[in-house]
Amino acid sequence: MSAQTGAVGILAGGGPLPARVAEAAAAAGRPVFILGFEGFAEPEVIAPWPHETVRLGAAGRMLSLLRAHGCTDLVLIGPIRRPSLRSLYPDAEGARILARLGRALFAGDDGLLAALVRLLGEEGFTVRGAHEFLAQSVARPGVLGRIVPDEQAKADIQRGIQVVQALGRMDIGQGCVVQNGLVLAVEAMEGTDRMLARAGECRQPGDGGVLVKMLKPGQEKRADMPTIGPATVRNAHAAGLKGIAFEAGHTLMTDREACIAAADQAGLFLIAITP
Repeated sequence: MSAQTGAVGILAGGGPLPARVAEAAAAAGRPVFILGFEGFAEPEVIAPWPHETVRLGAAGRMLSLLRAHGCTDLVLIGPIRRPSLRSLYPDAEGARILARLGRALFAGDDGLLAALVRLLGEEGFTVRGAHEFLAQSVARPGVLGRIVPDEQAKADIQRGIQVVQALGRMDIGQGCVVQNGLVLAVEAMEGTDRMLARAGECRQPGDGGVLVKMLKPGQEKRADMPTIGPATVRNAHAAGLKGIAFEAGHTLMTDREACIAAADQAGLFLIAITP
C-alpha cells in the first residue's frame, strides 16, 4: 500500500466489513470517513465513525463529501443490490457520471465495477481493495478448523471450481453448490444465502454437498471480492451441506474465528483452495 496520508473514504454497503476496514485504517493512523449507501449500510455498523448516509444516485453529494473530508483513498465494501436506472433518480453530477459510464451500465457487474473504479480514479481518488486493510481476514491455502473434506467432497470441489470458472467468464456469479457431482444451484444476482436456500430445497439423498466460492476470472477484486461469514456457515449447515471451499487469497472472511467455531460446531469443513 502506498504511503498516502489523506483520509480513507469507505463506500459502505451492508454487513460488518465497513467497520472492520475503518478499524484497520484507523489503527494504521489514517483518518476515516464512511459514506453509507441508503437502504444497504447498517446504521449500527457505521455509527461509531464519521459518516453520512447517501442514496446511490446522489453522486454529486458523494464526491463533495469525500473531498470535504480529505479522502484520498477509497474502499468499496459491503453488498448492495444493483439498482434499476429508473430507481436511481440521479442528481446533476450523478447524471454526468452515468453518461461517462456509458455502455458499462448495461454490462455485467464486473464491467460496471471496473468502469466505476476507473471513473473514481479519474476523479482523483485511489481505489483500494478491502484486502489491503484486512490482510488477516484473507485465508491462506488449507483447512481451517477440525473437519477435513473426504474424497467425495474433494471431487465435488473440483467440479465446483469448473462450474464457477465457467459462470465467472460469463459474469454471472461467484459460487455454486455441488452434491455427488450434481450441480444443485448456481449463484446469480440473488446472492449466496438465497442460493444456499435453493440448494437445500434441491438436495438429493445421500451425503451433503459443497459450497464453492471463488473470484471470477479477471474480476475487479477492489470492488467485489467473494465474502463468507458465520451466517454463510449456518446457512450451509441448514442446507445440509458438508462444507465450504473458497479461494485462498481472494476471499474475505467477515469473522474468521467465528466462522471456524460455527463450522466445527456444525461438523462442516472450511477449506481455502488454490484453483
